[in-house]
Amino acid sequence: MTELTGPAVGTEAERRPGRPRSERAEKAIVEATLDLLAAESGVAGVSIEAVAARAGVGKTTIYRRWPNKEALIVHALAAVKAPLPELSGASVREDLVELAVALGAERKLKHVRCFWNVVGSAEKHPGLYARYRQDLIEPRRAVMRAVLRRGVDDGVLRADLDLEVVVSMLVGTLSNRPPHEPLPEGYAETVVDTLLRGIGASSG
Repeated sequence: MTELTGPAVGTEAERRPGRPRSERAEKAIVEATLDLLAAESGVAGVSIEAVAARAGVGKTTIYRRWPNKEALIVHALAAVKAPLPELSGASVREDLVELAVALGAERKLKHVRCFWNVVGSAEKHPGLYARYRQDLIEPRRAVMRAVLRRGVDDGVLRADLDLEVVVSMLVGTLSNRPPHEPLPEGYAETVVDTLLRGIGASSG
């Protein structure tokens, strides 16, 4: 496994200098990567050679943009992952509900199986999973932590709150169902309200 270090996926610093980027080629490469990743073989079935053949490009076209398959996979996942909504900041509850609704909606993504295959391969491909967490998961968890920290600072949430535990509880509750299984109506609101009853400043 190639060591995964350096700038975030998709930055100009990571791509090698060369001919101007072809958007059409990049789209074909990303789609080919996702198709292979969604297949039964998952991460194991993705290789630079297989992606190049499926996308109809040369391997050098891929290597000019990404140094290895791990960087390519994370870039492809980032390309289809919807950004979190711009939070209103009206209240901690409203912001958490907005985040919960957005996370729940991700289960409907066409390529949700790709994300599950990467998570499921964490033991066999720890470097890939580490980069996936660093580039895609951690920034989203940081947004949740910021909302919770604001709640603590404002006295809305308990001062002894373990932010990491709360974030994991929120994310885990929304992602513990099989891919594509829809969440019940109002589920996100119920999850947030149940959580707030335990972490509110007046609780305990």
